Formats: sequence, C-alpha cells, structure tokens
Amino acid sequence: MTTAQTTPSTDPQALLAAVLKSNEKTGNPRLKKIVEIGIRHLHAFALEADLTPAELEYGLDFLAAIGQASGPKKHEGILLADILGLATLVQLHDARHALAAGGTEPALIGPFWRANQPERKNGECIATPDTPGPRLTVTGRVLSLDGTPIAGARVETWQASPKGLYENQDESQQRMNLRGKFVTDAEGNFSFESVRPAGYPVPADGPCGDLLRAQNRHIMRPAHLHFLVVAPGHKVLATQFFDAEDPHAYDDVVFGAVGSLLRTFEDDGKGGVKLHIDLRMEPGETRVPKCPIP
Repeated sequence: MTTAQTTPSTDPQALLAAVLKSNEKTGNPRLKKIVEIGIRHLHAFALEADLTPAELEYGLDFLAAIGQASGPKKHEGILLADILGLATLVQLHDARHALAAGGTEPALIGPFWRANQPERKNGECIATPDTPGPRLTVTGRVLSLDGTPIAGARVETWQASPKGLYENQDESQQRMNLRGKFVTDAEGNFSFESVRPAGYPVPADGPCGDLLRAQNRHIMRPAHLHFLVVAPGHKVLATQFFDAEDPHAYDDVVFGAVGSLLRTFEDDGKGGVKLHIDLRMEPGETRVPKCPIP
C-alpha cells in the first residue's frame, strides 16, 4: 500500500514550511539554526520587496561577480559586508558584553594587516625618514576590563601614508613602512612615533564599486590607525582610531568610525600632533585571526 502524496501548495507560507522541513536533518545544530533563520528572512525579503524573477537573476549574477572579483590581493565579499555595515554590526554585537563593561569598541581588521611586521622598541618611529607629513606621537595603555594593566601584551599597528596608501600598495615606500609590533611594559604602556595618516578610497573597480555608484555614495574612509592587541587570557582586540577632523570622520563608507574610536589629534607644541589611547580587553580565549597578507 502506498502513502498518498499531497500536491505541494502554491501558498508562500506552505512553501516556506516545506523548505524549513528540508533543513530538519542538518546534523550541526549551529548550521541548522543559521540556515533556518536565513531561509525565513530570505523568503520574507522576497515577498516584502515584491522581487521579480529578473531581479532575482540580477542579484544572483551580482553575487557571482563578487566571487569573480576576489583574488589573493582583494576579497570583494569582505568589501560587500563592509559597505553594507554588516561587518561592523557583527563585530559590535559579538563584543556587546565587553562594551557594556567598558571595553574598547572593535573595528574591522581590514585587508592590509601583514604577517611578520617588524618588532620595535617602545618610542621608536614606524615611519621611514623620507615619509612626509606631520609627525604623530602615540602613547597608550593596554588594560583588562577591570582596569588592571596588562604587561607583555603584543600591540601591532599599521596605517596608510599621508598619500592614503599602505606600503604594499605603493612602490615608493620601503617595505613594512608605517608598521610595527610593540610589547607593553609592566604598567601596560606602549608608545611610538609616526606620521599623521590620511583617508583613502575603498576599491571601486568591482561590483561593490558599481553598487556604491548606484547608491550615489562616496567611497572614502576617514584617516585612521589600525591596532591588533594580543594578550594571554584575553580575547584578541582588533580596532581602529579615527581622526575626528577628517572630512569623512562621521561618514565612513564602511561604517566603522563609531563611539570613542573618533579622536581629536592634539597639538604637541612641536609642529606635530599626539594621541593617547587606552585599549581595554575582554578576558577570554585568545584566538589570533588569519593574516590576509604574508
């Protein structure tokens, strides 16, 4: 005796129920949850937008182009998550408990962090002598959420030049210019000299650039310095500090300039500027992210 088959309904909710049922045997609980939520929101999106077959095809072609535009030196998918604010949202949500306890806001690690950045002593300059621009002095402390100084923390920093280019983008700069790796002292202090960074455009030669132009948006990031802090017993902190005087400080194309990460660079009385920062880290498992550039 065969079981009677029910003709699938044309009702959108019945279709949704059938698709969700197909996910029920997924073995990984986390994957099952993510796929289920994704299905629900994708179906709701298609209905709310009155999505047409032609628009669906266009969207799928756009996603295919995102993959085709990616390579060893460029990840267009990361850029898409950035310009839609998704990357910043995920980072801030993941750090919500630390932020509630006074932790430093995270920011995008970005595509320009390099492996084996030069180890330097506190107070050294990360800029080569021929690097133009106003001098910048950075001092800082690495602290746990309760204010305890963290000795021996590794603080990596990197930045664009006053021309808005990282050294691996600019043949006129020496290798590893404007990069450095420092270790905090017994009181959690670190310091270095540099030059004032400049803002720069995100890559706009691919599908993400097409989307930004269709939205009539600019492509600029405000001037900033990157930091990656690693300390035993603490979650890795990746963040950026932004020059509040930059024209795009309050209009970052990737929505990363948030909260206390916007800073005024103070006059140092010597023709340059200075910046002091406290980096407050959340206790937890130390997981160092994969470096995007060798």
